[in-house]
Amino acid sequence: MKTEYTEEISQGKRFKFGKNWEQFLVNLSQEQIEEAKSSLLELLPFETLEGRTFLDIGSGSGLSSLVARSLGARVFSFDFDPHSVACTRELKRRYFPGDELWNIEEGSVLDEGYLESIGKFDVVYSWGVLHHTGSMWKAIENSIERVNNDGAYFIAIYNDQGWTSKFWKKVKIVYCSSKLGSYGVKLFFLPYFFITSVGAGIVKFGTPLGYIKSYKANRGMSIYYDWIDWLGGYPFEVAKVEELFHFCAKRGLTLVNLITTNQLGCNQLVFVKNRPE
Repeated sequence: MKTEYTEEISQGKRFKFGKNWEQFLVNLSQEQIEEAKSSLLELLPFETLEGRTFLDIGSGSGLSSLVARSLGARVFSFDFDPHSVACTRELKRRYFPGDELWNIEEGSVLDEGYLESIGKFDVVYSWGVLHHTGSMWKAIENSIERVNNDGAYFIAIYNDQGWTSKFWKKVKIVYCSSKLGSYGVKLFFLPYFFITSVGAGIVKFGTPLGYIKSYKANRGMSIYYDWIDWLGGYPFEVAKVEELFHFCAKRGLTLVNLITTNQLGCNQLVFVKNRPE
C-alpha cells in the first residue's frame, strides 16, 4: 500500500531512518541503555521522571522512550516512519511487554489534528528529529504546543555551518537518490570518518580505537549507525543556536540547559514552559 512515507522514499526525498534503527537494535546492550539514562537525566530540569508524562517525538530506535519508561515516566512515542514505530514496539516487547503506561503510534509532528488528539505532556522530547521533517520551524512550533505549563521541552537540532551544511545537504540528496548513490557516498565517506575517529582516539585517549569505544557514552548510541544516519539523513535543515533560542523564547519558553557545537552535529537545548501570568 502506497503511503506518503513510501512515496517520499521512492522519489529520493527521504532516508530510511527506521531501517537503520533496525540494525542498531540488533546489538543494543544494557550498557548503552544505562548511558542513555544518564544523558537524559543530566540535561532535564527534573531529578526524576517518576510519575511524569513523556512525549517522544520521532522515537526512532525507541531507546529514549525505553529510558524514560525505565525512569518511571508514562510514555507516549510516535514516529512518521513505520519501521521506527516497529523498532520502538520491539523494545517495548523486550523490556515492558503489555505495559499500559507506554503507548506507541505512527504519526506526524506536522499533523496538527493528530497532535491535538494526544494531549500535552510534562516532558516533550525530540532528539535529532525535527530537522528531518521537511518543515523544521513548523515542527518546532507544533511540538512546543504539546508542553504542559512548567513542563520541559528538549530538542536537538543540526547546527548551521553555512556552506558546510549546504555541502552535506547535497551529499544526503545523492545518498537518497538511488542504491548506487548510497553505495558511492558510503564508499567515499565511511573510510574518512573512520580515519578521523582513529585520529581523535589517539589525541584524546592515547589509543586508536579510544574514540570509537567511548562513543556509546553519547546517549548510548552507535557510532556506525550514527554515521549512516548522518550521510543519508534527508530531509535536512539546520539552525543557529541563537535562532532556536529566540524562536522558543517568543513562545513562552525559558532556556535552562544548553550544549552547543561548532562542528557537525546538533545543538541541544532544554527549556521550561512558563506558566501564563
